[in-house]
Amino acid sequence: MARGAQPLAEGLRKRVQRVVVRNRHGQRSKRWALAYCHGCPALPDMSLHESIDPRAAARNDAHTPLMRQFFAAKAEHPDVLLFFRMGDFYELFYDDARKAARLLDITLTQRGSSAGQPIPMAGVPYHACEGYLARLVALGESVAICEQIGDPAASKGLVERKVVRIVTPGTVTDEALLSERRDTLLLAVSRDKRGYGLAWMDLSSGRFLVNEVDGDDALDAEIARLEPAEILVPDEDGVPASLLSRTGVRRRAPWLFDADSGRRQLLQFFGLHDLTGFGIEERPRAIAAAGALLGYVEETQKQRLPHLSSIALEASDGAIAMNAATRRHLELDTRIDGDVRTTLLGVLDSTITPMGGRLLRRWLHRPLRDRRVVGERHHAVATLIDQRGDVALRDRFRALGDLERILTRVALRSARPRDLSTLRDGLGLLPEVRTILAPLDSPRLQALAAQLGEHAGNAALLASAIVPQPPVLARDGGVFAEGYDEDLDELRRLSTNADQFLVDLEARERAASGIATLKVGYNRVHGYYIEISKGQSDKAPTHYTRRQTLTGAERYITEELKQFEDKVLSARERSLAREKLLYDGLLDALNSELESLKRCATALSELDVLACFADRAQVLDWSRPELREASGLCIERGRHPVVEAVRDAPFEPNDLVFDDTVRMRVITGPNMGGKSTYMRQNALIVLLAHIGSFVPASRAVIGPIDRILTRIGAGDDLARGQSTFMVEMAETSYILHHATSESLVLMDEIGRGTSTYDGLALADACARHLAAVNRSYTLFATHYFELTALAEPGSGIANVHLDAVEHGDTLVFMHAVKDGPANRSFGLQVAALAGLPKSVVRQARGRLAELEQQGRDAPSMPMTVDALDSPQQFGLFAPSSAAMEALAAIEPDELTPRQALEALYRLKGLL
Repeated sequence: MARGAQPLAEGLRKRVQRVVVRNRHGQRSKRWALAYCHGCPALPDMSLHESIDPRAAARNDAHTPLMRQFFAAKAEHPDVLLFFRMGDFYELFYDDARKAARLLDITLTQRGSSAGQPIPMAGVPYHACEGYLARLVALGESVAICEQIGDPAASKGLVERKVVRIVTPGTVTDEALLSERRDTLLLAVSRDKRGYGLAWMDLSSGRFLVNEVDGDDALDAEIARLEPAEILVPDEDGVPASLLSRTGVRRRAPWLFDADSGRRQLLQFFGLHDLTGFGIEERPRAIAAAGALLGYVEETQKQRLPHLSSIALEASDGAIAMNAATRRHLELDTRIDGDVRTTLLGVLDSTITPMGGRLLRRWLHRPLRDRRVVGERHHAVATLIDQRGDVALRDRFRALGDLERILTRVALRSARPRDLSTLRDGLGLLPEVRTILAPLDSPRLQALAAQLGEHAGNAALLASAIVPQPPVLARDGGVFAEGYDEDLDELRRLSTNADQFLVDLEARERAASGIATLKVGYNRVHGYYIEISKGQSDKAPTHYTRRQTLTGAERYITEELKQFEDKVLSARERSLAREKLLYDGLLDALNSELESLKRCATALSELDVLACFADRAQVLDWSRPELREASGLCIERGRHPVVEAVRDAPFEPNDLVFDDTVRMRVITGPNMGGKSTYMRQNALIVLLAHIGSFVPASRAVIGPIDRILTRIGAGDDLARGQSTFMVEMAETSYILHHATSESLVLMDEIGRGTSTYDGLALADACARHLAAVNRSYTLFATHYFELTALAEPGSGIANVHLDAVEHGDTLVFMHAVKDGPANRSFGLQVAALAGLPKSVVRQARGRLAELEQQGRDAPSMPMTVDALDSPQQFGLFAPSSAAMEALAAIEPDELTPRQALEALYRLKGLL
């Protein structure tokens, strides 16, 4: 029995038992619960969330009608915060209020009572709710917006309220809730025995895509690429723990992820007979995920979604594959320290428009294998540079807004007047953009020019309709320009002439009454009035009718003023109603051409990115890469784009060549010498080439590449209970299982997380496997000088090194890659540079000399895999020869326990 339930009467106790409890996830529970919703007082030490069932409370007459209305709405949305509209505020009650007060740092109050108990509540102003919604969405919370849908003035009794939409992290479309240069994606994941289906949507732009992947690794790689704000998964066993541990995961009923019902839902939504045109008819996992996602979006938006006009398949084999570790190691758009400026995106992104910035980020995370598409981009960039078209385009784009998201708000009928003025200005730029593109001899640029389309009619419509600087909200009026609508102009003239009429009326009434202090004014509550001071009120004419008495004055109304008031107030109301009608008509006109407008916005986005590539190529001295069908990789004087951009000193360029004779380069050299930089720069050059950008090299000739795989850096994964070495081995295992002869592989310091001989053995075996079995293009950095022996004739392995020079007490890193192995690691010198106490460095030098002497005295052993597997691990701490001889003379099977213990002491003494 629940704590505190014992004192209740037996009859009441049975009612307590029947209460259905919902936890914070909206799941039903059969636990004992308090019958607060039945009118009995809440018992101490129990949370209010556990004591109220919204469905029961909505039917309980002990609650006020308003609270029953709240509970009815809350019962339909138990797992989200409910913004309940009351006048000029959105109010939250009970546990919603407590949670919102904590998350938003707003005041939690208790006002009034219902069912005999005070009502905890917190509220936010409706006109400022976007800022609060943005904070909640950023925290991963969802909010149901319950609006007053009835007219308070016309309603008798309680105003009708209804949840009109649900704002979730993955379905936001309001400008204030969105990140300007990052897609906000909603992802749904279905599963069966063969693998996973994925469907994702950017509701703010209308992009709807699907894919199918096999295995958990491929799923993790896709999620790392997409970085969704919200993920829908079936509420069943078998969903990977790595997926459930992510933020924004929302469990849904398993039957919502059914392929057959999903197919029917998609066909009904798009009005089709089959899904062959979308290329997904034979992909049941993708269809199941798409159906679950579409159902969720319709459930949350509670309106038509005309901007979702198609669904596309984005197959994994069309792009260069990169797993989550690779994206993290290469620091494409994020860093652990959060400094986006020192990422590849931070250096590359000079796009002008937000929609161009989002497209660039998508390209960066999905480098293409299609050489025709990438080649057309390279040609377009070269053409823009040669004809200086990038400068002209970028100048025009500075006046271009985020048309992509504006068109979505037009489709959802949530566009504001300034959205329409931005769209007007953007469409007005199209003739100039087409003029710039017309002489440019580039297939891709001409295709984009055609995709822009002709929108002179829409541009003219918006130019004639919208004032140059419209108000923020349409409901305030003043959106439409004079001359656009005759009826609206007439209504406005009535309101405009009101001021002059009042001035004339005041002058006439002063003269007629002889009261010099008489004033004519307006009050929102009482309307128009004639005000006379108390001392002069006895002079008021007889045809004046008293309207209001103040402390120091009397206010009157006349028949003439009353008629004028009716006329003017009616004109204002009719003017606002006329503007609303015209605004809806304007949205209808734009929606009739929504598809062509969306294609235009997409073309402008790509032009912005291509102009960005041209700008970066010239500013950063990058060159056009050459993509070939023949295998191999040749990069001359390559540089790391980020390191070069952030450092003041000149960057030392380096070459890289891979062909059929050399598939692996073992890189040795000192710490801080540039091994990791050299590896990363070549991976970034390959990646940049496959998104259509020029590259930081004097020449780059690149054969087919199917994957970029990396194992760089050290770090544990405490959330999964994995040590640093375990993470290293897991990433290495992924590479060995997935790398092919067309993969670019970066391996840095394999085996350093365990003992010297274990690590050396693993590094040796991994290197041999990559060279002989995977035959990948591999850069293998190591401090195990023994691995340089792998570079034998015919092995496909070659040695290179980065050197450093000691100059007095300082160490100068050369950063130049040279053929052959390194002969020193300079570990102590680097430690000194790091600031270790000099006494520690001196002691280390002495110990190093002892170890080196022991190594010279110890018998030499050939460095082979067999030797590494041998239990005789001589080297760093070789046991004495006397101890070894004594150990060899022992026969363990012939020793008694006492003799074995004595032998152990004897060996310890020898050591």
